[in-house]
Amino acid sequence: MNILEPAFVAAVLTAAAPVILAALGGLLCSVSGVFNMALEGQLLWGAFTAVVLSHLTGSAWWGVAGAVTATALYAAVLSVPAVTFRADPVVVAVGANLLALGLTAFLMREILGVGGTYTSPGLDGLPTLAEAGLGGVPVIGPVLGPQSPLVLVTPVLVAAAAWWLRHTRSGLRLRGIGEHPEAAGSLGLRVGPYRHGAVLAAGALCGLAGAQLALGNVTLFSEGMSAGRGWVAVVAVMLGGTRPYRVAAACLLFGAAEAFGFRLQGAGLPQQAADAAPYVITLLALVAAGAASRRRHAARPRLEAP
Repeated sequence: MNILEPAFVAAVLTAAAPVILAALGGLLCSVSGVFNMALEGQLLWGAFTAVVLSHLTGSAWWGVAGAVTATALYAAVLSVPAVTFRADPVVVAVGANLLALGLTAFLMREILGVGGTYTSPGLDGLPTLAEAGLGGVPVIGPVLGPQSPLVLVTPVLVAAAAWWLRHTRSGLRLRGIGEHPEAAGSLGLRVGPYRHGAVLAAGALCGLAGAQLALGNVTLFSEGMSAGRGWVAVVAVMLGGTRPYRVAAACLLFGAAEAFGFRLQGAGLPQQAADAAPYVITLLALVAAGAASRRRHAARPRLEAP
């Protein structure tokens, strides 16, 4: 398999884009001092609202706008208990994930009238860049032509987040709040509003990720279609820390594994084994990162007591 083959690179970008967007939201929360494990449920909610609004309005772009707005509001399920009432964010996040799973399955039957999977010839999906004339461009055309515009937006958002966190007053304040909330509060910074803003922004990014997954990667909604991508995004944040480019690189590893799994499935490997490939590689990457961290910790010089 040639990893530089345009079709393979295009598949990697398609698979990685929703995960990168969700992980970018998780990174903002991590920088603010809130560990967001609700990315899975928020991504699923974004995918559902994108399809519902595209179905109701006949416009994929209204679906995208609705997904961003609705998922930002849904993020308040985590923000209010964890930030305002200082509840354990892990416990709240697990509840938010379960709520999204059950609520989307229930509303799917109530609004769309079906269970399991909803698809329709009239459901408007996101346009591809090939439709905008990019498909005929040499070299990059075969790679970017099959993508939706949101795939191009994704690296722009990663670069913007990296710049904002390092070069703006509000970004530096958010980092300070995450590292030393008591010291930031003593300097007059309002820790709560910053953290609320980070969690709601993460919800908006997860809504964008869900819209890309449901209207860009495919044009349908199925129960539980996030399929662990939100958890992979959590792992990417754990691997990349608070550096957007490292987080994006970890997500690209997942995208490459998923694209490779599809290739293996086409070569005759059982579907279950091919589907498991991305998550196995992600788990191995997490184990390797943990081992490297332990080695670095062991190599540090220790101060001995006098």
